[in-house]
Amino acid sequence: MEASHDILLLNARDLEHDDRALTIAEIHLATTNAWDEIRSGTARGGKTVFSLSEDEFWSRPDFAPFKEDFADERLGWKLSSLYGVNSRYGGVKIIGANAFNRRLGLPRSTSTFILFDKYTLRPIAILDETVLSADRTGTYASIVAEKCLRRQATASIFLLGSGPVARSVIRSLTYSCETRIEQIFIRSRRIESARALAIGLSTETKIPLLCVEDNRAMRDCALVITATNARAPVFSDEELAEDATTLHLGGDEAPADYLRRVLRSGLVICDDLPTVSRRNSQSIALHFSRQGLSLEAVGPLIGIRSLSDIQDWSLDADGPTCITCVGLPMLDLFVAQASYEKYCRAADADRIAACTI
Repeated sequence: MEASHDILLLNARDLEHDDRALTIAEIHLATTNAWDEIRSGTARGGKTVFSLSEDEFWSRPDFAPFKEDFADERLGWKLSSLYGVNSRYGGVKIIGANAFNRRLGLPRSTSTFILFDKYTLRPIAILDETVLSADRTGTYASIVAEKCLRRQATASIFLLGSGPVARSVIRSLTYSCETRIEQIFIRSRRIESARALAIGLSTETKIPLLCVEDNRAMRDCALVITATNARAPVFSDEELAEDATTLHLGGDEAPADYLRRVLRSGLVICDDLPTVSRRNSQSIALHFSRQGLSLEAVGPLIGIRSLSDIQDWSLDADGPTCITCVGLPMLDLFVAQASYEKYCRAADADRIAACTI
């Protein structure tokens, strides 16, 4: 491939145009291709996060009056860089995030992706990947739900969260296993947010979406998915079914007694164990670091696995299963690649059509 001297700038409107927007099927195909290259070692990358102090933020007089509104929610004020290569491209995703942004009518996080030719490492395109970033995260739910449904014909799911990732989770589950999901219970900090999500997706899915204000229905769910920015665990071990699978897409959302139980009698999985360990922002990594241990060092010794391994973990999942996904940069790269290539195909078609008029 030859890298162009011109850098294509694609904003959200460019990428959401009817013939240029990635479908949920195309996003799943892109991430499937990513997993294939991750497991073969062709696609690889890393992640760096620079977290800023909440004390610094709340010390500003214009922000201080709102501090109590975030008592149960992390600001997640951070600047992140995810970088990687695959067989054709390189890429860097830059994320700026702060939960306070919603007060300003802005997304909590904004993702900007720079796509490079792999061999010259010259930039080809810059994409607004804010929406696509949530979309690729939702595909984790498809992977896990499909494995859970190997053990039973149908299942109910409990979803904690109502933001863009929660929306993507429902869309992904609708695409991958709609007819086998009995219902999805949705719980958010505010019931109004859960209802708004359910109403917004009511025409996109046939899965019953039931908004709840507590965790009582969790006991009847085979899969519990957390996609929140909570400061503390969002469920207790007693609220789960004995052999439930949990998928964690947020931060420190799982209680210590649950983690001890699943480490003792179940199966613990990360999308990539070293990455989850080094990020050290999610419950399973924090469980070890709070004891002065490293998940990366201890995990392989006690049987913690990675989705990036080739083994089919679902065959061994007889008891509780805890899955933590931090978000791999190679998934972003493949989604950005698919989006860029689809845009170019549509643009070429437009140019050909214009020339034939």
